[in-house]
Order: sequence, then structure tokens, then C-alpha cells
Amino acid sequence: MKLTNKQIQHFDEEGYIIIPELFSAEEVEVLNAEISDIFSQRREENVRENDGDTVRTAFATHTYNDVYRRFVRHPKILEPAEQLLEGQVYVHQFKLNAKAAFNGDVWQWHQDFGIWHRDDEMPIPQAMNLAVYLDDVTEFNGPLYLLPRSHKHGVLDAGHDTTTTSYPLWTLDEEKIRELAEQGGMVAPKGPAGTGFFFHSCLVHASPPNISPWDRLIVYVSYNNVKNYIRRFKRPGWIAHRDFTPLELEPEDCLVRV
Repeated sequence: MKLTNKQIQHFDEEGYIIIPELFSAEEVEVLNAEISDIFSQRREENVRENDGDTVRTAFATHTYNDVYRRFVRHPKILEPAEQLLEGQVYVHQFKLNAKAAFNGDVWQWHQDFGIWHRDDEMPIPQAMNLAVYLDDVTEFNGPLYLLPRSHKHGVLDAGHDTTTTSYPLWTLDEEKIRELAEQGGMVAPKGPAGTGFFFHSCLVHASPPNISPWDRLIVYVSYNNVKNYIRRFKRPGWIAHRDFTPLELEPEDCLVRV
């Protein structure tokens, strides 16, 4: 699947694009059918909330689950990644980010590339996130908050927050968020399951707690240009991957074929 010139322009200017109905209801059903088994596994890749039980993020699922192995190679997300990153890509990071009903905790304000640059020594922001909603995302169940055009500021100063949630994060201070919001506003992209949501690795974003009675699950694939591979191997391989082999496309029907 190729992005249009208009979509690419919006990505360049605003830092993100939204594609309604990118994946069909049948494809979403296939992806969701794996979740119960994945989340039930007590493996190190499954980071849990402070309650010690609720899954916050399931990392690297594509390395041990065949459905998600095919998903990261799906032309609906891999081809746009190659377009926007101008070349072949590999998976730098994969995560199923869950905000469970009542228990889904906050994700503080941050930039993904800021983390990848500081922790993994990724040279330049020639990487991005391609996300697909696996639940309906509404104003109630912890949607992502974005600061449009914030990616144009490059890497911003950040502090290492190791206490707010169960997952440490390089976060931005409140004054900088205020400043960026005054300049570009704030949006919270919503949509039904199957919606595609792509954003620049320097785009500042966060998400609130989910105290609603509805789950919110989003699958994120962080693609990186193969020439922009990381130089530091401080973090576990299931968080920052070491396999820089270019991904090869699967067929369009790879999730639903028998």
C-alpha cells in the first residue's frame, strides 16, 4: 500500500497521519484472537502495571507469535514505512500497548526518538511508529495525546522518570509541553478498531490513565531504516532489537489466508 502525496505532506507538516479502516474487521479479529494467550504468559517481555498483574506492554510479540510475525511484514504498514523512511527497514521495537479498563496507567509526555537516541544510540530520527487500533479508541479509554508539529523541534531535553509508572521513560517537563501546546495545539486521534495511525519518532505524545470500563489496545511497530541501526546495546534485545535484516513483504492476505 502506497501513501498519497497528500498523506506524505500531512505527515511531514503535522508529524502524523490517520488512515481509517486500514485493516478489516476480519484482520482485526485475527490479531485480537492471539491476545489472551500472549497476555497470559509470564515472560519478561510482558511488562505489567504496578498492580503486578495487568499487562501494560507486551514487547517483541512478533519474535515468537506467527500472526504478529506476519503483521510486521504486512504491505499496509511496511510499504508506507519504506516510503516515509526512504529505504529498507527493520523492526527496532514492537509492542502491544494495553490500557486495561479501570487499570491502564498513564504514559508521560515523551518523544520516542529521544529515548532511542539516548538509550540505544540510534544516530538520526530516520525511524517511526506505525500503529493499528485493536480496540475502538474513544475520548474515554485513554487515547493518545499528540502535539502537532512538535517533531520539527528535534530532540528536546528530557529527564529520566523511573518512578511514575512501572516502565522508566525519558520525559519532558511541564513548561515545554505548555509551550509546544500553545504553538501547535493538541489532538487525540480516535477511531474504530482497524484504524491506522502513523507518527514521526520526534513527535511529542502521551496518554492519560484509562478509568473507563472499556479496554484500549494498540499495536505499535517502530520501524528503522537499516542504515540507521542502533550502536549501543544497553537495553534488553526484546526492547531494542539487534536483528537489522531488511524486512520482506508478505502477501496482502497474509493475516486471513487459510
